[in-house]
Parts: sequence; structure tokens; C-alpha cells
Amino acid sequence: MVLKNARAIVYDALFRLEKDRSYSNLILDASLKKSALSGQDKGFASRLFYGVIERKLTLDYIVSCYSRQPLERLHLGVRVVLWMGLYQLLYLDTPDSAAVNESVKLVSSIKPGAKGFVNAVLRQFIRDGKAISYPDEPLRRLSIQYSCPEWLVEQYQRDYGAKRMKGILESSLLPPPITLRVNPLKSSGEELAVRLMEEGIETLPVSGMPYCLAVVKGNPVESRAFTEGLFHVQDIASQLCAFVAASSSPKRLFDLCAAPGGKSFTIAEEISLQGGTVFSFDLHPQRVRLIENGAKRLGLTGVVSASVADASVYFAELGQADCVLCDVPCSGLGVIRRKPEIKYKPMADLKNLPLIQLNILENASNYVVPGGVLVYSTCSLSKLENEQVVETFLKKNPSFVPELLPELPFLEQRGFQATFFPVPDGPDGFYLALMKRAE
Repeated sequence: MVLKNARAIVYDALFRLEKDRSYSNLILDASLKKSALSGQDKGFASRLFYGVIERKLTLDYIVSCYSRQPLERLHLGVRVVLWMGLYQLLYLDTPDSAAVNESVKLVSSIKPGAKGFVNAVLRQFIRDGKAISYPDEPLRRLSIQYSCPEWLVEQYQRDYGAKRMKGILESSLLPPPITLRVNPLKSSGEELAVRLMEEGIETLPVSGMPYCLAVVKGNPVESRAFTEGLFHVQDIASQLCAFVAASSSPKRLFDLCAAPGGKSFTIAEEISLQGGTVFSFDLHPQRVRLIENGAKRLGLTGVVSASVADASVYFAELGQADCVLCDVPCSGLGVIRRKPEIKYKPMADLKNLPLIQLNILENASNYVVPGGVLVYSTCSLSKLENEQVVETFLKKNPSFVPELLPELPFLEQRGFQATFFPVPDGPDGFYLALMKRAE
């Protein structure tokens, strides 16, 4: 077996990501597990891999400024090597000479005839002071500067205005925070923070959320506290959505698109002492097993019941619930800082999502008892998937009316629906709406 260095592993992962359009985390995790890299080299590989994905449009633009051939005619492997070299020159502390020499060495094993081209592009970029000459047209400039497709920049601006659009773009390039939901059945926030500190994991409390900790240093999933079920990893916005669903203290709650189970677990922890039960459903058996395993680790086996079911199909035998949560499949435009490849999906790939989401929401409404509540949520920042879906649903289903949300941290304006925008050390982009069925 030939051992590969960090750059070769990153190249293979990026090349496969471009060819297969797979999920970035799955590709890199598989590559790193099979490698013999040190912890330091794995950290470098992760920064380079995700950094290139985040900045791909910026890097491609730079290549286009130095290449006589159009980008689409360049060998994909050569483009990937140039992305990696340019990213090291711009955003990592790699010495310029090392970035150039390692890129030339790498391309020699892929397309030897391109050694001179790669060397020339990188060295000329260095001679030019590593300066990027952005285009004058405003949307085009923002697209290149923040590596975000023009159609998406335009959509953000149309939906939220220029100032908010700029904030969304800036946050998409920042490291995503890691936050934990403390299991109140086993620990308090203060107790868990002490336990984690004993294992070298530093955390801080999140203001207004007594059972939420933000990780400052260390990997909490590798801790004994995780094995003992004292917490699960969950974004702030997802925790707030679960709090909304649990706020009416339902005896029966349906989570229709539940895997991997974070919201189900948080809701179960909130309502278990009142005798409530969470029924979690997912379309795929292997994802249902994820819910079951998570519930077992957290000590929630008797409170969370996981089953296979299609959220778009009505099963009368399931009965009804006091609260139904449908966190529908969506574009994921609110979690780009966690999954940067999402932003490169063609706009056409997303056009059918609102119909799918409306179908699931209408099906979910059949399970709500009179007087019960319905929660609709997405991790998207598209009004087509959010406000417009809910507006259409309410027009078609007059038995459901808007219900005022409880007071929530990070909530800018209180109503029956809320959009959380991604901010440093804050929630991901997220939308939720609360509706009630007439008695």
C-alpha cells in the first residue's frame, strides 16, 4: 500500500467531489480514516480541503486571470492543483516556495505536461503581490469575493436587502461554531462544563440558553461525557426549534423528518418529566437506527420511539399528536458554513423543493389533533421554501391559524414565524413557523 501525504489525499478528495458530486464530509472522513497521517497533518488536510471548497469561485477566477485557455478546457486535475496552491498562498501560513514546489510536484504525478503551466501561474500570482483584481459589476464582484453564485447573491439581496445579504455572505466563510445540548436528565450546564474541562475540552455557556454550551477547544464527541449520554451536539437554532415544539408540553409529539434525531432528543428531554412521548419517523431504516442509538446513549429509550415512515404519505394507523414537527428536506442554504458545496448547486436543482415541502406540511397537518400545534422548519434562507410555503398552506387550510412564538434568544422580531441568520458564535441560518389547529 502506498502511503499518501496530506496534499495528495486532499487532491483525491477534491477531484472525487467534483466528479461525483458527493458530500464533502463523507469523502474527506473516509480518506483520512484510511491514511497514516498525524493529527497535525489531518488538521492541515481538513483546512485545505474545506477552504478550497469555500473559496472555489474565487480561486477559479484567479486561474482564469492567468490562463490563456478557458476554465472549462483545463484538465480538472490541473484546476484542482491550482486551487490548492492558490488557497495556500492566500489563506494558509504555508511558505510561498513550499506552496509552489508542492503543487508542481503534485501535478507531475497527474499530468506531467502541466508542470510548467502550474509553476508559471503560481509564481506570477506571487510576483503580482497575490492581489485579486475584482470585476467592477457589483453582483459579480460579490460573487467572486465571497465565492457565491451570482443567482444566490441576487436572491439574498432580493429577500433580505443589501445589508443582510452582505452579512450572510460574510458568515458563510467563517468557521461554524460547535454547540452542545446538555441532557438535563443527567447533568446541568455547569456540571457538564466542569466534566469536559477535566478532559481538556473548554466550553462557554450560551446566553439565554441554560442547557447549551459552546465549544471553545477540544473534541467533545471523543469524551467520556459523550459516551455517558450527558449531551448531544446540536446547533443553537435547532435547539430553539425543539424548544418551540416542546413549549406546549405535548403528551404525544410526532417528528416526521427526524434523523439523525437531534430535535427529537431535545424535545424528549423537555417533555419527559410531564409524561410526554416523542414519535420519531424517517424514510430510511439506517437513519432510524441512528435515532435509536442516540436515544439509547442519552437514556431516552422509553421516551423516544423511532419508526420508518414516509413524511409525504398519510398513515391513519399512527393516530394523531398534540404537536407535529416537520423539519422538511430543503436546500440547506442556512448551513453553508458547515457544508460549503451546497452553494454550488444549480438553481434549477432547487425549483421543485417548495412543492415537496408543501406536500409534507399538508400531510403533517392531518396528524394534528384539534387544538394542537404544527411546527414547520427548514435550515434554508430562501423565502420560496419558507414564508411562501407557509403562506400557501394557510390559504389552503383555513382550520390552521398562526400561533405566536414563545420568547426566544436570538429572535429579532416576535411573531408566528422567525428567521435566524447565521452569525459568529450564534445560530445557523434557520426558519420556523408555529401554527395551531382550531378546536
